[in-house]
Amino acid sequence: MDDSRKPRKDLVEDDPFARSVRPISHSRARDDGNWRAQTGPRVVQVQFSPFSRGFTQAYRPAPTLHTGSFWHFSKTEIKDLAISLAAFSLGLSFMFQGGILGGIFTQSLSALLGYTILYFLLGLVAFGPAFIIHELAHKFVARHYGCWAEFRADPAGLRTGVLIALIIGFLFMAPGAVMVAGNVNRRQNGMIALAGPASNLILWGVGLPAFILLQDAGILTEIIFLWMAANSILGAFNMLPFGPLDGKKIKNWSEPVFWTFLSIFLGLIYLTMFSSGQALLGV
Repeated sequence: MDDSRKPRKDLVEDDPFARSVRPISHSRARDDGNWRAQTGPRVVQVQFSPFSRGFTQAYRPAPTLHTGSFWHFSKTEIKDLAISLAAFSLGLSFMFQGGILGGIFTQSLSALLGYTILYFLLGLVAFGPAFIIHELAHKFVARHYGCWAEFRADPAGLRTGVLIALIIGFLFMAPGAVMVAGNVNRRQNGMIALAGPASNLILWGVGLPAFILLQDAGILTEIIFLWMAANSILGAFNMLPFGPLDGKKIKNWSEPVFWTFLSIFLGLIYLTMFSSGQALLGV
């Protein structure tokens, strides 16, 4: 029997939506055993950010359980994704320039503006897909299991991350997270968590041929290297088994899967970031 239809004896998440006769938001999602509808202001589970004050955020009006397409994006979600991506890219731009401690303001105003825009675009192209596709992978796997799932930005995390990058030239940012509301068992929760790192593994593989073949292509070579580095580092970081990171949920579901993916991403960092690893790829 498909475990998505078994009685929920090992639920790991609470469903903030009340039961009703209204159907779930997307017809192709698996039946999770509960019909949900929005009945008023709710508190929706959200990934903990070190820059916020807790594990939950209340939204008024509360998020609406949509009844449209499986691929639905609310206006709020699109706005939050755009803001997070822009702030993330700006933080990368400051990091590439070394921040204040690295002398970012010792250059002329025109040079500062030009390099900030250039590195912003570089971060947007090279790092943006690693971040966005990682979050959307969580979203769509959660919807596959019949959950409500939308990305929400963490304004405090974005502001603090950009400020840290500006001052010390190091990017440590909590852009936000995909909030999931629904009843899922331990395996399903692990699969939702695994979707993010798995997407980074696929993106790393997509960039691998170009990483091997294009070594003297100027800015394109730099973009490819940053693409590979972004996906290996983001995947490895999220596999750490601490706090709200994906690794903890994956480890709680399956130790073999956790150790396999953690080992893979550590290997990807070695192959991407170290000259001896690149030599194994023929770079």
